Amino acid sequence: MLTNIHGFDAYCYTGGKPFNPAQPTAVFIHGAQHDHSIWILQTRYFAHHGFNVLAADLPGHGRSKGAALTSIEAVADWLLALLGAAGVEKAMLIGHSMGSLAALEAAHRAPQRVSKLALVGTAYPMKVSDTLLDAAKNAEQNAIDMVNLWSHTSVAQKPSSPSPGFYVMGVNRRLMQRISKINPAHVFYTDFFICNAYANGDLAAQSVQCPTLFLLARRDIMTPIKASAGLIRAIAHAQVMQLDHCGHNLMAEQPDQVLDVLYSFANTFSASVA
Repeated sequence: MLTNIHGFDAYCYTGGKPFNPAQPTAVFIHGAQHDHSIWILQTRYFAHHGFNVLAADLPGHGRSKGAALTSIEAVADWLLALLGAAGVEKAMLIGHSMGSLAALEAAHRAPQRVSKLALVGTAYPMKVSDTLLDAAKNAEQNAIDMVNLWSHTSVAQKPSSPSPGFYVMGVNRRLMQRISKINPAHVFYTDFFICNAYANGDLAAQSVQCPTLFLLARRDIMTPIKASAGLIRAIAHAQVMQLDHCGHNLMAEQPDQVLDVLYSFANTFSASVA
């Protein structure tokens, strides 16, 4: 689905089903140097089992035009504009890594627009080392290789995958290289910079009233579980799920488990916390 946001084309994958604003909607938000395709299994299932899906390519990523946004706050505002452009009054937000911070900030800015919040592979502060920031800016392929290695466990490094027919690490590496090719304006650096600079996480988390899920990977070294402890304390009503045998790219390494947890959470009735 193509729409226009702030004067630029914005692309959302809808899971192969026509979008119907009258149905419940789940918005999937990717992380740094990625696009909607990281959610391909989960989004297609949601779309064929009772949900509208908006799996967005953020500006400067995938098929969405315009420059990569330069703050988490700007990404959150863009997501809320996407809801308006699609005619959606309220949606479940599901964000991975950088996308989790944007989802959190959107829920803080417009709580009446967010029915549920799922934070996948999240952390706050989401600090990025100076070495990795420098590589993303000046030696992007090195940054891609480092992050690709750190985002996966050893099970993904074999020529196989939990999703038959795919080599997890190879697919992820090619995706990040593709983002670099279609937009050479240091997207990776911009994405890392805004994660590192985001400073509103504590206030945003304290304001969250909707049902919230933390979906974390026990072998995640990019956003280790302990780095989400502050957010978990701030959102006292949140559910926390931890998955084994996967790292930061848990949607690819344990796609069925991620789907099961997200879909169960989406279908569990929970009133907003008063």
